[in-house]
Amino acid sequence: MECRGVQQQTKFRYYDAVAFKRANPPKAAAHTEFLRTGRIERAVSWSPSEKRYLSYQEVAERTGRRLEQAGNVTHERINGFHRSIQFPKLVFHRTLAETPHLGYCHITVANSRFAEFENVQWAFYMANFLAEIGDEEQFFAGISRKPGRMYFAIAIAPTEEEGRLKIDRTVRGNGVIFRTDDPKLAMKNVLMLGTRNEALRKVIRTL
Repeated sequence: MECRGVQQQTKFRYYDAVAFKRANPPKAAAHTEFLRTGRIERAVSWSPSEKRYLSYQEVAERTGRRLEQAGNVTHERINGFHRSIQFPKLVFHRTLAETPHLGYCHITVANSRFAEFENVQWAFYMANFLAEIGDEEQFFAGISRKPGRMYFAIAIAPTEEEGRLKIDRTVRGNGVIFRTDDPKLAMKNVLMLGTRNEALRKVIRTL
């Protein structure tokens, strides 16, 4: 399943800020570096005044690695809470086409009893941006310019095309089970969805 993001009008250009900084050290840095390493680094592959601009594919690859690393850590924390609450690890990412520094990561999928629904299949995600979500035509809307993360779970259902899933909008009208920028609250919500043990639910509520 893919969630389509908002189309951006601004054409972004990306450059390797770390490499640029290394190629442009402060004036005193050469002396300091020599004292620390015994040599002065002279091998610079481009002019110190240049910025090496990155392709959208390169940016998307870097974004993906960071998203999946964060997704793996999040999954480990959830599964580390209690041995009776274990979720499958299904970590993969997507980046937004016009803004590849933004993306989201699928972490796990499960089935739970939810409100009046006896059996709801849902997927849990995290994104490296803040936005309103769940609209029929544009799943991510009003993406914030401010840095941030959000965590969300959506109800899903199979489609007529084998192996494909869609948002189940019979749940809450837009399929969104929860959305938060608070990682602690996100973990509590996932854990609550993962157990029917009332004693454990009481413990989770106190987290």
